[in-house]
Parts: sequence; structure tokens; C-alpha cells
Amino acid sequence: MPPSNVRFSTRPLHFIWICDCSLSMLNNGKIQSLNNAIRDVIPVLKKVADENVYADVLIRAIKFSAGAQWHIANPTPIDKFEWQDLVADGVTDMGKALEMVAEQMKMPPMTDRGLPPVLILISDGEPTDDFGSGLKQLMEQPWAKKAVRMAIAIGEDANKETLQKFIGHPELRPLEANSPENLVKCIKWASTVALQVASAPASQIAVPGGMQSPMVPIPQIPQNLLNDSNDVW
Repeated sequence: MPPSNVRFSTRPLHFIWICDCSLSMLNNGKIQSLNNAIRDVIPVLKKVADENVYADVLIRAIKFSAGAQWHIANPTPIDKFEWQDLVADGVTDMGKALEMVAEQMKMPPMTDRGLPPVLILISDGEPTDDFGSGLKQLMEQPWAKKAVRMAIAIGEDANKETLQKFIGHPELRPLEANSPENLVKCIKWASTVALQVASAPASQIAVPGGMQSPMVPIPQIPQNLLNDSNDVW
């Protein structure tokens, strides 16, 4: 932490949760487990953000079921962020959610001096709309290409192949959460690691055109997240 009399400039870091709120998320309390997990991780994210004074962390969330909507629309500073519970109903229009995220990855509203965004996709099922079109629109945006993209599969019915396409990284696969306890672990690990990576000095190296460097390496997934012996979902 620099002395109080030292001036420094911050760069915006946009962090977006993309959450499945389809009807199947009611099964075995998945939706409430997701709410609890995100609420639990907020203090951890605040601590990570406090450790990097050069990153201005702005959080929001989008939900998808029958269509997609911004659940928390305004980019909110991490120290003022409060989670609002999601409610499950409808189908799994994941493609529409990615289209809406794509709009926010354009310049404007993004600027050329930001840090790589963090996009975390969480789903328990199969897309019911045109996922491919939504992903294409997202990846046409330079900031989306440079984003730290992670995905969490809730339960054995989640389409992991689709989530892998969203990640688009050969060495990073979706986290698999098969119980409420493991979902908390997955969300904490994915959210904190993604935020640390996006705000690390290696992500701030300038490249031609005023953009930042491509996604920096992600640590390996811990074994305790890969081996969930308490399957519920």
C-alpha cells in the first residue's frame, strides 16, 4: 500500500457474473445455494480488491432464463456492492445473455485504459436458444477476447462442452460443482483467482492500439475442487 500522500491512478476492472436462473435451478436448492455462495464470496473479493490499489473493481450481474436481464445493471464499486437474491423460472437462454454482455464489451461503454474484464458463467443445463450466435457476438469484441473467462457447471446435467467453448482456453476447463459446499468453493476460487489475475501487473502491459495484454496464465485448479465426494446434484 503506497503512502497516503502518493498519487496514483486506477484502472477500471469490470467483473460480471452471468447466472443461470432456469427452472431446473430450483431442484435441490441450487438457486439458493448460488445466492449463498455469491454472498459469501463478496467479502473475499473486497479483500482482493483492497490489495490492489490500482484496480477499480466494478461488479454487476446478468441472469438468464426465458430471455436475459441485468440482475444488477450498474457497475458497482466492490465496497458498495450488495447481492440481491436470484429467483429461478423458465428456460436457459444463455445465448441472449452473452449478446447482452457483448454490448457492454464495446467501446464505449468500455475504455481503452481498463484492465481485462472478468466474466464468470454459471449454469446447470443446456442452452435453449442460439448459444453459438451469442458467443460469436461476444468474441467479436476485443475486450471480451482479453477477458478472464471462467465457467462453473452446477450438477451432472450441465453442458460442459458449451461452458468450455465460452472459456476458450485449452488448459482451463469448467469447474464442476455437485453439492452446495463445493459450489461455494468453486465460486470463491474462480472469482478470487480471476480477480487476482485480471488486476496483476502482467495484465497491465500495454499492447498496440492502447489495449492491455492478453489473458495471463491461470493457476491450476486445486484438487479439492476436482474431487467432490458429496454429490447432491
